[in-house]
Amino acid sequence: MYQNMKLRPSSALGRLETYSAHSLFSEIRQDVSVPNPPVTQRAKTAVGTTKAQTLSPSDYTGEDSEQIQTPPEWLEKEMIRRQQRRYSLGLVDNVMESLQNIADPTRSLRKEKFEQQVTLEQLHRLKKAFEELENNGKNSLDLDAFKWAVKKCTGLRATSDEQIEKLFMKIDFTATGKIQWEQFCTYMQLDYSELEDSYLRRRKITFVLPATIQEIVHGDPILRVFLMQDSTLIMVREDGHISFWSTQLKPKRDKAIFEKSIKKMTKWVTDFTIMTQYNKLVLATGDREIQLYELSNLEPYCQITGLETMPLKLDYCGTDSDECMILYGDDKGCVNILLFTSIGETLRMWKKMPRPDNIMPTIVLENAILSPHVTLIRWKVHGDWVTQMKYYDSIKAVISASNDESTALVIGCTVGTTNVEQQMKDIKDHVKDLKGRRGAFTPGQPQRRASGDQTVFRVYKGVKTFAFCKKNSLVVTGGMDRIIRLWNLYMPAWATGMLRGHTAPIFFLEVSSEDNKIFSIATDNTVKIWDLQSQTCLFTACSKSSGIRGELTACIYIPEIRALCVTTDSFALLQVKLK
Repeated sequence: MYQNMKLRPSSALGRLETYSAHSLFSEIRQDVSVPNPPVTQRAKTAVGTTKAQTLSPSDYTGEDSEQIQTPPEWLEKEMIRRQQRRYSLGLVDNVMESLQNIADPTRSLRKEKFEQQVTLEQLHRLKKAFEELENNGKNSLDLDAFKWAVKKCTGLRATSDEQIEKLFMKIDFTATGKIQWEQFCTYMQLDYSELEDSYLRRRKITFVLPATIQEIVHGDPILRVFLMQDSTLIMVREDGHISFWSTQLKPKRDKAIFEKSIKKMTKWVTDFTIMTQYNKLVLATGDREIQLYELSNLEPYCQITGLETMPLKLDYCGTDSDECMILYGDDKGCVNILLFTSIGETLRMWKKMPRPDNIMPTIVLENAILSPHVTLIRWKVHGDWVTQMKYYDSIKAVISASNDESTALVIGCTVGTTNVEQQMKDIKDHVKDLKGRRGAFTPGQPQRRASGDQTVFRVYKGVKTFAFCKKNSLVVTGGMDRIIRLWNLYMPAWATGMLRGHTAPIFFLEVSSEDNKIFSIATDNTVKIWDLQSQTCLFTACSKSSGIRGELTACIYIPEIRALCVTTDSFALLQVKLK
């Protein structure tokens, strides 16, 4: 170490004053008998400070005046790297902080961890400090000695004692109160490996721009896109026009299932799903109907009429070899569940029902639930209509969303877990009592789940869309407030992460568990890719660069080809590119 190094006070106005300092380790060596004399610092000009202050050489750094006037090496590199990244402002509460960071870029960078600031040269000096202490009989450093060594060897004045203490506790995982050089190196290597992985993840994913656009005939908006097991895309318009496409957006076949009539008002579709086990297409209509069609030729099979509410969102799940459920969320905020046993026999029986207006076999819901193989369960879940709903067999629960803040997202069971047998018995007894009765049929008011049967998430301005990841026990939500929130499945009190960057309401979300990525699309057609682990935005494609124009109507992520299929006035295929 150099002797009598010239140092200056930390005051910006005291640059002309220099002081002499002893060797780096002269303060902690036990054989030094004469302490360093105190030094009087030059008067400060700030309001409320004293004119003179007694400081010791340990309060100064081992850098010369030229080094201090310029930012350290790590800071220069980080500023250059971040100048290439594009940021977008979030809500108003982040505007002032963003403006401060623009005025002084070093302000936010100096708050980072010590591990991200230290350079290779500073690590060499720190290693020599450990070696010199070892030669003096100290094989390990306690907290005070580690603080002193870090400040002296790195010269990072902005590093606070609290940051160094946190670093010390991370390294000293055994809580012995002392650390060695090998332990320090092991921690730094693991931290750098994590940073390297994050950097590689950030660089290797993007979109192929512009998107592949397929123009379509003008018509009613596409409600939903469904991906079949054979990689066929099924798209249904609001007017009942069904089309089949390949994943390369090549048309296969199409058909209009609703006949237009001057005498009758035209039907419209609200949602659809596929009964894959039985090769059936299930439609929900604005006339409070659930219609089934043969998927092979789109011929009508049967329909259930007389629903109490309008089905807005539809889903299907096969629970056993001959059991399934059809779920629909309605305009009253209810989640309705039709449980079927012996579904094959039930459908064949419904196929023989009368055909009103010679359209398709029809059964009223009142008569359908009289069957011992059909059970209707209605849960009052939300205070507004259901914006999205899906049943996940992996957690045996239904996740539904609405624009109501108090019940923005609800995860609940299909049948209440509290005294299930008694509830099912009461439902069956109620159905039996309805037999033989005449007059209007009323299934009864929807029930509310017990508090232990559901998990409620409160979200500002509600939830428009969500995505679920079983691998990470994660639910991602988005809505009108333009913020993407990450929730632990079992912790509804607060979000584990908040992703800001969109300037329009969130329209679609998808989590790719294989790549640990989140894909999001806003109503202004801006598409973003987020890293799930670091919770940072990796790539942004605006409408101008992607070529996606028009009002968004539907979207789906196709994992087999790593692409987003977006529908507006046309079809767009955004291919994910790995560098």
